[in-house]
Formats: sequence, structure tokens, C-alpha cells
Amino acid sequence: MINLDDPQKFRPLVGQAHQVAMNMLRPISRKYDQAEHEYPQELDMLAAMIDGLSDSGASEGAGAAGVRREESDGDTTIKNGANLASVMSIAEMCWGDVGLLLSMPRQGLGNSAIASVANPEQLERFEGVWAGMAITEPGVGSDSANIRTTATLDGDHYVINGEKIYVTAGDRADAIVVWATLDRDLGRAAIKSFVVPKGTPGMRVDRLEHKLGIRASDTATITFENCRVPAENLLGSAEVDVKQGFAGAMATFDNTRPLVAAMAIGCARASLDLTRDLLEQSGVVVDYDRPAIVQSAAAAKFLQMEADWEGAYLLTLQAAWMADNREPNSLEASMAKAKAGRVGSDITLSCVELAGSIGYSETELLEKWSRDSKILDIFEGTQQIQQLIVARRVLGLSSAELK
Repeated sequence: MINLDDPQKFRPLVGQAHQVAMNMLRPISRKYDQAEHEYPQELDMLAAMIDGLSDSGASEGAGAAGVRREESDGDTTIKNGANLASVMSIAEMCWGDVGLLLSMPRQGLGNSAIASVANPEQLERFEGVWAGMAITEPGVGSDSANIRTTATLDGDHYVINGEKIYVTAGDRADAIVVWATLDRDLGRAAIKSFVVPKGTPGMRVDRLEHKLGIRASDTATITFENCRVPAENLLGSAEVDVKQGFAGAMATFDNTRPLVAAMAIGCARASLDLTRDLLEQSGVVVDYDRPAIVQSAAAAKFLQMEADWEGAYLLTLQAAWMADNREPNSLEASMAKAKAGRVGSDITLSCVELAGSIGYSETELLEKWSRDSKILDIFEGTQQIQQLIVARRVLGLSSAELK
């Protein structure tokens, strides 16, 4: 028998995350949406609380987790671990506010890259560092394999040159995980990631973007001009394995895509919860014991949205569970990201429509959540890219065979 309840050992963590979202994030959500680029000082105290929980062992999964394929100490026991805990807690935090979650110190997308790719020495050296992640470039779009930023070995340093755009936490983070190619002629296999500390000569934040949503989070354009980075800051192995291809770099996405799916799930859940309350105040009660066809149009629409949400939620849990059990999850990670990204946008916009003028105004947060959710269908691979990856995996075709 399959048990679809939340794992019992994570229920305290999920409960704590929900309380933080409700009592700390939700009350300041509108404030930092309107005060774009102003750093939310309240998050420093919250980050200290999370660090304390992690240090005490009371909150497994409080930090950024990674997808690591190697076995450790021969342990092959099936278990619920850090990745599952992370997606469950992130979903709860984004029930509070997505932009504030993305602004959390030491919880950046670059931290997930470090957790997935770094060797043991690097894991120890970069512990406690808040890391953003720089992948996207002008003219490259969603094709990460076509990265033009270069990293050239010069003695015991790599010299990085290039421009990165849409870097989440690019101005606030302690370091940036930069994706660059060691040799353009070698294609995907030569793409590696480097940890570049803030203040490194040659790294310059050119501008902060004004955005539709997640306005509490800073999004930067960063230029690298002869930026010298110690060779030991190359994450993982410096060897270019043409047979392995892009697999090493893609391990990062196998981790971050379920995390982004969890963000969409949390934001959509917030919209559903508030919309159900608003409908009930208007005399529209959603009856889960009666077929949708015999209920009002609004109730039927709500039931359809909840069914879509449930599918996205379960796909996300599956992708995280597979990562915890060292099972290849590229297909499931992309399925979860595609489903949750699309469903998140559909649900938040539909909730605005169901709530009418209240949904469209700033009286409630529904209009904000509809703006915030759109990015979750775009970054870490757009909806179209996810569908392409899923098609390749299902059909057994390479990227050259199916473009």
C-alpha cells in the first residue's frame, strides 16, 4: 500500500516553516514588493534561527540540499532525506512569500550547485557561504550548453571573461557560482562551474533588474573581465570527459528544478487557501463529497485547480525522493518543474479571476502571487525546455536528435 501522507519525521519541520511563513514572511510581503531592491533586514534573524536548527540537528533539510550520485559507506537503505525535507519546507515558506524565500541568506540556488557538484574539501570550505548562481547569458536564452563565458587556466588560477544576466541574489550573495566553458570547441563537456567570492577583482555588478514579480529578491547583471579565480574554486573535477558530456553540470538542475517546483506549489497553495476563504464569504462553498458538475461554476473550477495542484505536488515529492535515494531523476525533475510551473501560473491567475475586483486590487495578495508565480515557469529552464527534456528522456533521443 502506498502512503501519500507527509513523512512523520518532517512534520515538525513543515509546521515550523508554516509558522515562519505566516508570522514573519506574510506580514512583510507587501512591504518589500513595493520597496524593490531594499534588503529585507528581518531575514537576518530568520537565517540565524535556521542555522541554529541545523546545528542542533532539529531541522534536517533546513539548508540547501544536493543530488549526489555516489554511494557512501555502502548505505543503500531507502529513506526520506534532505531533498524531500527541502522541497516540503520551501513549499511552506513560499506560502508566505517567494521573493523573500529567494532572499534568504545561505539558501541561494548556488548553494544547491555546491551541494550537488563540490568535492568533500570544497563542501567544507564553502560551508556557510551564501551563493547565487550565474548561468544565463545575453543571446543564449535557455540553452545552457551554448554558454560563451570562458574560463582559461593561467598557472594556479582560472581567468573568467563573460557576461551573466538574471542572477538571483547577484548583489547580495557572498559568492556567485559561475558557469563557464574551458574550451568552446569541446562543447557541453567543457562547461564547469566556479565559485567566485564577492569583491573578486574583475567581477562587477552592472545593474539590478526591475521585475514583474519576486521584487523582494534582487536580480543582477554581472560582468567578468579577466576575473582571476583560484583553480581550487572549480567545483568538482577539472577533467573534461567528452563521454560524460553535460551530465556533471546537469546534476545541479536535477536538484534545483524540484526546488523551483516546490516554490510554485507553495505560491499556488497560498492562492487556493485565500480564494477558498473568499468564496465561502460570498456564499460559495466547495463540497468535496459532491461531483463538480453539480456544483457552481466557481466551485467546479476550484476543484479542478486543486486536482492540478495535487499532481504537481506529488511529482515534486517523487523527484526529491529519488534524489535522496541516489536514483537518476532528470526526467522526474523536469516533469515536476514543467507541471508545477504551468499549474502555478494557471492557479494564481485563475484565483485572481475568481476573486474579481478583490483579486485584481492590492486589497489582498492574490495579484502579487500571480506576478510572483510567472518566474517559476521560466527560470531554471522554461516550460518549453522542460517539455523538450521530458520528450528526449521518454523517446530515448539525444539533444542532437530532438531539438
